[in-house]
Amino acid sequence: MKRLKWPAWMPVDPYILLLLGTVGLAALVPARGTSADVASGASTGAIAFLFFLYGARLSTREAVDGLKHWRLHVTVLACTFVLFPLLGLAARGLVPVFLTHPLYQGLLFLTLVPSTIQSSIAFTSMARGNVPAAICAGSFSSLVGIVLTPLLAAAVLGSTGGGFSADSLLEIVLQLLVPFVAGQLLRRWIGGFVARHKKVLGLVDRGSILLVVYTAFSEGMVQGIWHQVSPVRLAGLLVVEAVLLAVMLLVTWYGAKALRFDREDRIAIQFAGSKKSLAAGLPMASVLFGAHASLAVLPLMLFHQMQLMVCAVIAKRRARDPLPEVTPSAPAEASRTAVGTGTRSG
Repeated sequence: MKRLKWPAWMPVDPYILLLLGTVGLAALVPARGTSADVASGASTGAIAFLFFLYGARLSTREAVDGLKHWRLHVTVLACTFVLFPLLGLAARGLVPVFLTHPLYQGLLFLTLVPSTIQSSIAFTSMARGNVPAAICAGSFSSLVGIVLTPLLAAAVLGSTGGGFSADSLLEIVLQLLVPFVAGQLLRRWIGGFVARHKKVLGLVDRGSILLVVYTAFSEGMVQGIWHQVSPVRLAGLLVVEAVLLAVMLLVTWYGAKALRFDREDRIAIQFAGSKKSLAAGLPMASVLFGAHASLAVLPLMLFHQMQLMVCAVIAKRRARDPLPEVTPSAPAEASRTAVGTGTRSG
């Protein structure tokens, strides 16, 4: 019996269908009372374990070597934590014509979260870009975002964003940064195991996010906040997010060219600098927005699906680009000429 495969022409990631199914499950059977407390505790533990695995996967040597490419990482961080938030603030003019105030708050929060790790690496590899740079850029962005995202949220969202406080920052650090550091410290002993079981642990990654989605949207259903969103408003949000993604993809690609990065680096900058992390954004939203987290992460979930679909197309197109010819060094060319092997092979 042949194994069923997801059709290559299907633009929707099957994991996105699982996310939508999880939202539907939360709408039909939301967690209440004791079950909600259990789900909340489990999701907190699952996300902590997820970042522990991130720490165990990242080679310390790769991270140190990646610091040498500081111009690339500064560019990605500037796109993620400066340009994105500025565009989010500019979208304030779309309220209330295109967006309601709660949806705008979610859109603004989306612009504050760090970049992705896994999808940035996957698309950079597919497009034949600088994969080590993408690994370090995504990891650095996540680490910086653990502290910077709550601080930016306090600055641009204020008290209406969900009650930022020193306690919320501490909670985010304990839930995300501490497990990451623990993974790094234990990598010497468990790094090989993690590398050998990437597929199984990848299921743990995705299962953790599904659990957080279910918990957040269950709380939203119990609070009755979904009555605030209409199909027209959702359509307006999708249009705004499509424009936001298009602007960031263009700026990261042509901006990197203007900064004289080579093709491989430009690919890493485009995919790492134009994305937002659902894995990092969900737990942060749960802490910062509380009962309103489900509405706050809705723009992030939609943007996450959109970026995967669009970047998959771009990565496949970049993979077909002809690679620049490498000019051989003069001594090597002279040597080949001397031995009569200067003919180029097909």
